[in-house]
Amino acid sequence: MKFGMIGGGSWATALAKILTDNGNTIHWWIRNTSTIATLKKRKHNPHYLGAAYFDTQQLILSCNVEEVIQQSDILVIAVPSAYAIDVLSTLPDDIFKGKKIISAIKGILPVTNQLLNEYLHDKFNVSIEDYFSVLGPCHAEEVASEKLSYLTFTGLDDAFAAKIAESFHTEYINTNINHDIYGVQYAAVLKNIYALGAGIAHGLEYGDNFLSVYIANCAYEMGGFCKKMVWEKESVEEQKSINYSASVYLGDLLVTCYSLYSRNRTFGNMIGKGYSVKSAQLELNMVAEGYNASKCIYITNETVQAAMPIATAIYQILWENLPAEEGFRIIEGCLQ
Repeated sequence: MKFGMIGGGSWATALAKILTDNGNTIHWWIRNTSTIATLKKRKHNPHYLGAAYFDTQQLILSCNVEEVIQQSDILVIAVPSAYAIDVLSTLPDDIFKGKKIISAIKGILPVTNQLLNEYLHDKFNVSIEDYFSVLGPCHAEEVASEKLSYLTFTGLDDAFAAKIAESFHTEYINTNINHDIYGVQYAAVLKNIYALGAGIAHGLEYGDNFLSVYIANCAYEMGGFCKKMVWEKESVEEQKSINYSASVYLGDLLVTCYSLYSRNRTFGNMIGKGYSVKSAQLELNMVAEGYNASKCIYITNETVQAAMPIATAIYQILWENLPAEEGFRIIEGCLQ
């Protein structure tokens, strides 16, 4: 299998490291030609995960995304959700014919309010059977330092998902497979929103006791939304088999809420300390997926009508200028 990587950020770099450490040569699209030049010369990404070094003989680097797609059998799309349409929209309509897609995007595409598989189907006629997602719990920084981490690969084709998972299995990466293609993607979107809220709580100087109750309620709220959201997309039997306490759901929520590596938590902490959204974005200088996701989920839930008081309050803090203190007083009142 010939892998292609689309994206040059920290998560793309981490996944590229895992694939090459497992002996795979990859075609890798990075927009910035100076980044490519530095990678070739110094064997690491100058902007992200500087501790992750590569055997450049395993990298076929290009700033031409069409070329990378054409040369690959399996495409890992690992650009931030806010930029995905910019990267993909000008490509030929048949560019993904015969390809397998792995989404490493942990968010909804804000322009169309769609998951990546929905956009790829509408724009490029990509079948859901050819679409997979990769999720954690797994921080890019711990991959760079080769601390034991876990990846879950989700798709309707279990046999091919297992084949992909094997390509990412290393001494420091354990892999699982999952069949809940919609639920895991929505869980990944929601955990970023809740982690942003955990950061706000920390910035407001709530303690660990509150945070534990907050996260437990977030897990319950997330499960309720996912059940309603995927009810018409998956069979009843598949619904019954979903374990929302599994690592790809609860584990990813926990690490994103607690870890100091979490950019969503960091972004939220700034909001809780009184930063404006704009100031926090400039200070972070990285994409916090939970910000756009909070609006996308709010809009989506106008149709789904799941009980989501926590996500709604976070949306109102970020997008409707609700003071953080007032928003968390609302959240306090709905926790059990």
